[in-house]
Amino acid sequence: MSERALIRWIRGRLGKRGGRILVDSGDDAAVVRVDGDAALLKTDAVIDGVHFLSGEAKPEEIGHKAIARSLSDIAAMGCVPTFAVVGMAVPRRATMPFLKRIFLGMNRTARRFDTCIVGGDLSSYDGPLAITVSLLGETRGLRPVTRAGARVGDRVLVTGPLGGSIRGRHLTFTPRVREGLALNRHYDIHAMIDVSDGLVVDLGHVCEESGVAAVLYPDRVPRNRTLEEALYDGEDYELLFTAAPEEADRVARANLGVIIGEVRPGRGVFLNGRRLKPRGWEHRFGGKHVPPHQNLPVNFWCGPEA
Repeated sequence: MSERALIRWIRGRLGKRGGRILVDSGDDAAVVRVDGDAALLKTDAVIDGVHFLSGEAKPEEIGHKAIARSLSDIAAMGCVPTFAVVGMAVPRRATMPFLKRIFLGMNRTARRFDTCIVGGDLSSYDGPLAITVSLLGETRGLRPVTRAGARVGDRVLVTGPLGGSIRGRHLTFTPRVREGLALNRHYDIHAMIDVSDGLVVDLGHVCEESGVAAVLYPDRVPRNRTLEEALYDGEDYELLFTAAPEEADRVARANLGVIIGEVRPGRGVFLNGRRLKPRGWEHRFGGKHVPPHQNLPVNFWCGPEA
């Protein structure tokens, strides 16, 4: 079973809910009503051997990535990250200096984005280092931008170049918190997501939730190297969003995004007249081992669900 299939199964068992749940499972963060205000809730985990290699990554980079992933998801909703709690499952062999450097990297990134680490949990075991960050966000009068608002005729935009993150940027990327806030405050953004699983997969999420299709302009996709890497590599953590044509032009003139495609009727993501398979980075659950793409250590490269 693929990660996407398991998530679909879980969402099916949870069902559709309302009331105090303003944005339910299936988006970058949940949005719930607490005492009349809206709060965003997000949790994410990084594991040694899956999201980083502790023998190669600097401890500060591990800490940075652990919290920056959740910050990126709040950014994708165009809202404000505020407080975090951190759970760490620590290998028994880990040294105190190593763990202190991880926390310092995490705390430095949190403070850079006005987020306070307010607690958490530490445990020791015989497995690899695993860090889980749960993040609280606030709307502060803003409407959270979801994946479900893309409209036919919209332009598709991205905040920066894609592809090749395994060469080190997946450990040092900047979560686009400030860009997400600027987009939500000053522009009419219809749908937004961060590019964590790859351009094709994540644009596919927007299309699926919005009930539309998207066509990419291959010559306009900003990339670090090849178009193939830009389409499928993932872990770029740039923001991917849609807006009406006139609004998209305003965003582009302000250097907050590059127009890379448009929203059409239908389903799926298309390039040069063909529908792209939604392959990209994802975990594997209970399935056969799939060799990593180009022997990369971050996740497993796999095709569409069997």
